[in-house]
Amino acid sequence: MPAKNGTPKIGEWNSYEITTRGRNIKVVLNGKTIVDTDLNSVTDPETIHKHPGMFRDRGRVGFLGHNDYVEFLNIRIKELRSEDKDNTPPKGFKAAFNGMNLNGWKGLLARPNDNPIKRAALSKEQLKEEQAKADDSMRQHWKAHNGEIVFDGKGQSLCTLKDYGNFEMLVDWKIPPKGDSGIYVRGSPQVQIWEPKSPGQFNPVDGSGGLYNNEKGPRHPLKFADKPVGEWNRFRIVMAGSDLHVWLNGELVVKDTALENYWDRSQPIFPSGQIELQNHGGPLWFKNIYIREIPSAEAN
Repeated sequence: MPAKNGTPKIGEWNSYEITTRGRNIKVVLNGKTIVDTDLNSVTDPETIHKHPGMFRDRGRVGFLGHNDYVEFLNIRIKELRSEDKDNTPPKGFKAAFNGMNLNGWKGLLARPNDNPIKRAALSKEQLKEEQAKADDSMRQHWKAHNGEIVFDGKGQSLCTLKDYGNFEMLVDWKIPPKGDSGIYVRGSPQVQIWEPKSPGQFNPVDGSGGLYNNEKGPRHPLKFADKPVGEWNRFRIVMAGSDLHVWLNGELVVKDTALENYWDRSQPIFPSGQIELQNHGGPLWFKNIYIREIPSAEAN
């Protein structure tokens, strides 16, 4: 019989029941719950950088060995059916796009005020005037249709009204042939989106997900993980401190890499800023945009 206090029995058979639902992990040892935790509670940037695997939403089941003899039997796995619906955020996330309209979004100011440094130098009156122009242009070219954000290929990028510091973001996207786009983080370029190996691309050997505008640090994705053009892809982007982890379709393509400040190379990335859906003159589609803010460790 299993021990009632949940302690392992040396030399006897023990029973584990491990359940994962999203970020919640529950472990029952010999009938006693010994772990029941939510990985979203982890907010320390250093821990996040060292253990990016905690953000994976899938992976292999493995048995760890430490040079000791061990036996296993009665290994059974039941996959729990996902009940995800479009534009319905998973636990711990908020939907940045509600699937019906562009509430919570604004247009990107025209050059040179697409630069956050230039934008911050505007007076309140100037900013209000420029934002009104940008929003008018945005409404002409960005639409919510059938639960998707649809861009017609003209005009400026689409931006969140809110600024974000440390966060985790999920976003689904697709592009047409020769498409080129990206996700600006803290108002800065960018987690790259493009069709690889298309004529006219700046960097035709790469898949999506790399930090294309980095000059000193890594700029290429670790692997190619894009789906065929015209199919939906999913990014998971984790920003903590100045560094990024990026998954594309479940594959880690950027690991613990600093995003450089495109606007002022002598400075680190801004501590916070808007998230932007970038365009490069072609149609785009986005949906399922979810954001989980990660509070600083000092705030806890």
